[in-house]
Amino acid sequence: MMMLFTLCMFFICSSLFYCCARDTITPDEPIRDGETLVSASKKFELGFFTPPGNSNNSRYVGIWYYGSNPRIVVWVANRDKPLSDTSGVLKVTDGNLKLLDGNGDQQYSAVLENTSPRLQIKAAKLADDGNLVLIEKAANFTFWESFKHPTDTFLPGMTMVEQLTLVSWKSESNPGTGIYSFQQDPESKHYMISKDSISFWKSGGGFNKNDEVLDVMLDLQSSNKSISGVRLVMDSSGKLQYLTRNPDERPVIWSEPRDPCSVLKPCGKFGICNASNEFMCNCSLGFKPAQPETWNSGDFTDGCTRNLELCLENGKANKYEFFSLTIIKYRNPENGIRVSSENKCKEECQDCNCIAYSYDGDYFAPQENTGDDWNCQIWNPNQDLRFVVPGPLDGKTIQLFLKIAVDSHDRETSGSQGKRTSFPRTVVISCTILLAALVALACTIVYMSYLRRRSEMTAIHETRGRVLGNPARFYDSERHVRGLIDLSQFREDEKNDIDVPFFDFESILHATDYFSNENKLGQGGFGPVYKGKFLGGQEIAVKRLSSASGQGLEEFKNEVMLIAKLQHRNLVKLLGYCIKGDEKILLYEYMPNKSLDNFIFDRTLCLTLKWEKRFDIILGIARGLLYLHQDSRLRIIHRDLKTSNILLDEEMNPKISDFGLARIFGGKQTEAATNKVVGTYGYMAPEYALDGFFSIKSDVFSFGVVLLEIISGKKNTRFCLSEQTLSLLGYAWRIWIEERALDLVDHTLRKSCNIGEVLKCINVGLLCVQEDPSDRPTMSAVVVMLGGETITLPSPKQPAFVLMRDFSSVDSSSSKPEQSSKSSNMELTITREEDR
Repeated sequence: MMMLFTLCMFFICSSLFYCCARDTITPDEPIRDGETLVSASKKFELGFFTPPGNSNNSRYVGIWYYGSNPRIVVWVANRDKPLSDTSGVLKVTDGNLKLLDGNGDQQYSAVLENTSPRLQIKAAKLADDGNLVLIEKAANFTFWESFKHPTDTFLPGMTMVEQLTLVSWKSESNPGTGIYSFQQDPESKHYMISKDSISFWKSGGGFNKNDEVLDVMLDLQSSNKSISGVRLVMDSSGKLQYLTRNPDERPVIWSEPRDPCSVLKPCGKFGICNASNEFMCNCSLGFKPAQPETWNSGDFTDGCTRNLELCLENGKANKYEFFSLTIIKYRNPENGIRVSSENKCKEECQDCNCIAYSYDGDYFAPQENTGDDWNCQIWNPNQDLRFVVPGPLDGKTIQLFLKIAVDSHDRETSGSQGKRTSFPRTVVISCTILLAALVALACTIVYMSYLRRRSEMTAIHETRGRVLGNPARFYDSERHVRGLIDLSQFREDEKNDIDVPFFDFESILHATDYFSNENKLGQGGFGPVYKGKFLGGQEIAVKRLSSASGQGLEEFKNEVMLIAKLQHRNLVKLLGYCIKGDEKILLYEYMPNKSLDNFIFDRTLCLTLKWEKRFDIILGIARGLLYLHQDSRLRIIHRDLKTSNILLDEEMNPKISDFGLARIFGGKQTEAATNKVVGTYGYMAPEYALDGFFSIKSDVFSFGVVLLEIISGKKNTRFCLSEQTLSLLGYAWRIWIEERALDLVDHTLRKSCNIGEVLKCINVGLLCVQEDPSDRPTMSAVVVMLGGETITLPSPKQPAFVLMRDFSSVDSSSSKPEQSSKSSNMELTITREEDR
């Protein structure tokens, strides 16, 4: 009975204590370390705490979400004057709220200035919205509140004024004043983040998009959000984070800056920023690094400078062209104008002081000074024209037209007539330099001929010794052994354009066991491919040009001089080449998993290729094509993208290969035509197959076919549905409009695939194979659509080649030689020539 009585008394006392949990500090009832205040509805709690990881066990007074574990602190009183022990007390005294240590010394005071002697603070109360308020006794009004003196957190119900600033903690374990701050920009009324008092990020008007931060601030300040559990935090890492406590949502709703390219001037003026590249910054067209020696070291503060000025000394405009840049984000100018058409906008940029313009007929941004709307943006040389590509999808893809000076001749001849006396001296200097250059060239030719003869004699005696070692020994001596190669079929300028090592033919023979059938990996239109292994252990893939191949020297030269200039994780790497007599050989990095078609079209191997990996492969192919079309030094059209040209490394990462048919585009060129149509049926875009026109949209079409093949596990050229004559594209279109798109998915994936990702990929695939090239997206848009999480995709139009054609006769009459028993699995490569 005594035990039962004791338990009852314990629960009664606990209940009374629970019911009496207070939310107010009065002069007679201070708060000591170990005690807390709890708001009336148990939303927030105030007390003493030590941040996790704090090595000094410092004690702070703060406010946190009631019951949060780990503790989520939203306000700190003594952030820069922590207590060293647990003897602290928080009390209302002398008309103020003060924090005293064990010696009675003041460590914090809510009201810093002297208060009026007539004011009498009767209490400090913790409200349900997290606001700590001091209440004056006589008038019963709020004299002071923590909402007007925040730390790093903005809570619902607070009011953002120009003087209010959120300042980050020093670190996650130290609430002291940090180096990052967030406040309203007094000039633009938008918001900015500063680092050490220097602004480095701004919201809203900086980009062609809505001000997301402004919308959030308006929501947080509205009264109906006071119990929503969301907050805005200036993090110690420099990110402004919009957070929620809703268990059904991600903790971080969004954060800014979203990537290193989102800050102000990440690459200086006229710099292109791409956070996914190894070197984040590059200069735009017509610009060069202002300080070349520091550009690649990571110091981008000096930015880029123009190669040629738009304005000459006499004020006359230099010759120029407009270059179109397709980008995601850019820095807006301070002002703009309203025009009726794009041509009108271009006319506004004829003055030599205009460096770029952009027109968007669907976009109208408010101009704060006049209240008007504008859709034409003009930049002058003093403004920051910052590009960000590809960047997150904050808005739509934008065409920006950059003015580039293309000729400096007028600068040389536009001087006054009084300067004509310097002309003869200029001629003399020019002639002297030219003569010296000719003499140096003659000496160089003689010397190179001597080196070539000496190399030939040396190579005869050293070749056998070299092939017994590692061929990598003479990678760096390629120029010294070039005399061994028969380059008579290469032009002189092409010889200088070869940037990959030369391999000795005998070393390749030893590595492939004299091209034995056991080392044969496969057969393509170029010829057979063999696995090789040098004595040093390096494995290679050896591509040997067949004398019966439809491809020849031009395709071989194309690969040697083109692919060596391409460096991307989703492009196959060319290691070297060899020419000896009729033998023309290319050496690649070895791909142990061979090509993509071996997996997706094989009913056994396809089981090992789960949806998650297929989606990664799709993204990798898309990024590789984006690099070819936009991010590489050269704009390249592949022209033969197909599943058999997608190789897989040991981790199943995709790498685009076979650049024998690739073509380079330059300048503003967007398409070209050819009398020789080469490619693979089923992957060729209709405008190329029928009329010989090819562009980056031709590759987009091929990518769409590959994407649908990866999803379905079916080959476009061999797809057969009962007695119907639908191709794979036609079948995909039919079930799409019938809203049965998931019927396209390979049956081995249907139980494990991510339905949302699959439907997104089918949508993107159908967008890529639309008949009209102008309807197809660019690869930059494709990458964004595939990688975005909440993007609404456009609806596709009917694809090309809906009806299946009977190519059985073509297959049987192909000019290709019998190659192996696996020939039935090969694509049909078409070569068509006609006069135009």
